[in-house]
Amino acid sequence: MRQVYLNKPRITVENCLRQKDRREYAKGILAGLQKNKKRISSIFFYDDKGSKLFKEITGLREYYLYRKEMELLKKAGPLISNFSDEPDVVEIGSGDCSKISVLLESIPENSRKNTRYIPLDISLSAVEESACRLNRKFPQLRIHGVVADFMSQLESLPNGRKSFFCFLGSTLGNMSRGAGINYLRRLSGYMNFGDHFLLGVDMVKEEEVLNRAYNDSKNITARFNKNILNVVNSYAETNFNPEDFKHIAFFNRKKSRVEMHLKAKKEINITSPFIKEGIRISEGELLHTENSHKFTPEDIQIMASVTGLKIENIFTDKNQWYYLVEFVKSKSL
Repeated sequence: MRQVYLNKPRITVENCLRQKDRREYAKGILAGLQKNKKRISSIFFYDDKGSKLFKEITGLREYYLYRKEMELLKKAGPLISNFSDEPDVVEIGSGDCSKISVLLESIPENSRKNTRYIPLDISLSAVEESACRLNRKFPQLRIHGVVADFMSQLESLPNGRKSFFCFLGSTLGNMSRGAGINYLRRLSGYMNFGDHFLLGVDMVKEEEVLNRAYNDSKNITARFNKNILNVVNSYAETNFNPEDFKHIAFFNRKKSRVEMHLKAKKEINITSPFIKEGIRISEGELLHTENSHKFTPEDIQIMASVTGLKIENIFTDKNQWYYLVEFVKSKSL
């Protein structure tokens, strides 16, 4: 069910989110904690505090991903203005508007009135805030915000115009390899022939660089990781104390991913009104909170070969640490 939350000149924000009740979220959280290898979905990182901590992470010296992607977006900016006179610029998992602003700045001022920006994100507050900020910066721009789960609700996006899709921040890397390919296939199936797609991917590199990026000297990433337990407490009414855990992050070369875990400093018994018996966590036991897969040039070629997307351009830095890949929808699957 679509609900319009913001409707003023040149801005519309509609909420298409399929609402889950708190009990349903709690059930999923507790099921993950009751497994032999305990895990918590990374979707629970982003409450208000978690979002603010991640914003701090993007400014860290060790966290090269944000800095490299911003540099490459400046190079890739002209792609949109050369793509169409009347494009839809669709940003999947949009978050704040800092990155898309770089791309929108490349569109000539007299052409922005024909451009429509469509941010798709699960956070209503993030979509509304970004829409208002962009409206002040680019008053000619039309904005149609969509609040929905980008993993399962691509059909919530408006269709019919030539579209330039953006999926930035190496968010694809948080999915498993199979899930990532399947997601790209679904997105490709939604795209029209000739639509373009800009994908940000973090590349395999020296382990030292990767480990530093997820173990910063100011311990902000550690605070971000531990904060997930506060979010879990709010949904599942558990009794986690984040200080009972140590932040662990390392590069798993075999699986080509950085893994984030929380390691119990002592034996803990977790209770919740949604379960009859407590959950025992042993001293030294790990709670797996996130994967961040890293890619190779061969992985990019595989993405294209199985999704009906053709590689048009690749933008990278001098060290080839990060890629922005421009695809075009070229054939049916």
